[in-house]
Amino acid sequence: MNTLTSTMAIDLGQSRSRTLRDFVTLTKPRVVIMVLITTAVGFYLAAGERPEYGALLLTLLGTGLAAGGTLALNQYIERELDACMKRTRDRPLPSGRLQPRQALVFGASLAAAGLILLSLAVNPLSGLVTAFTTLTYLFCYTPLKRRTPLCMVVGAIPGALPPVTGWAGAAGTLGTGAWVLFAILFLWQLPHSLTIGRLYAEDYARAGFRLLPVVDRDGNSTERQIVANCVALLAVGLMPTVLGLTGPVYFICAFILGTGFLLCGIWSAISPSPAAARRLLVASLVYLPALLVLMAADKVPL
Repeated sequence: MNTLTSTMAIDLGQSRSRTLRDFVTLTKPRVVIMVLITTAVGFYLAAGERPEYGALLLTLLGTGLAAGGTLALNQYIERELDACMKRTRDRPLPSGRLQPRQALVFGASLAAAGLILLSLAVNPLSGLVTAFTTLTYLFCYTPLKRRTPLCMVVGAIPGALPPVTGWAGAAGTLGTGAWVLFAILFLWQLPHSLTIGRLYAEDYARAGFRLLPVVDRDGNSTERQIVANCVALLAVGLMPTVLGLTGPVYFICAFILGTGFLLCGIWSAISPSPAAARRLLVASLVYLPALLVLMAADKVPL
């Protein structure tokens, strides 16, 4: 009897541990980490010589809760579509490990907690920017994914707003620097997302998503968009120094990073292949964190 009881207790503990992991998985922790990094950079650039670290922590906490809740709600909305794709069919909802109602309550609670925390403990503007991010992601980008290739442009808007939230959290206003950060994130997301869409085009088509790499059968339009946005990103990525937010070290390194990213995009357009797409994806994942670290390291005191 003791052995049976012990075994049942172990099984129950493992089940609870798996359920907890599934709830965490719903929030897409790796995406949330990137959101928090961009938010922190926005806050730091807008802050004075002595940032208010208490406000920073509250801004990050509120943003993280709202981002995790939004991503969980997105998976609730797309649970049936996720079941159609190889890369997502093992997620907690399509696999049946969590019930839709659980995800709905969990996601809504996290998002609401984040918005309330930002609005009351940081400032109303940071809460407003984050609310706009959540609404555009769930009710504009998500439904458009099955209707038009322009969904990727729409989806880049909420994806580019976290540093604006950070700026608002530090300054209580939105200066030119906030919109430059928005532009950098916006332009970076397009080649990044288009590359992912190209690598998993068959999977997305199976779920009925009308992303550009899915409907663009010969890939020419996709390649042009990638190169065009890399060119624009190279130019806009230099603006923090032009505006006096960062110093010359950032300018030089941003030029080198942007040129490298552009060359990867051109190479992929000239000789398209899965290997070239993966190389471009890696370049995008190197470019953004490196750029953000350089911004923070070479910040010019306000």
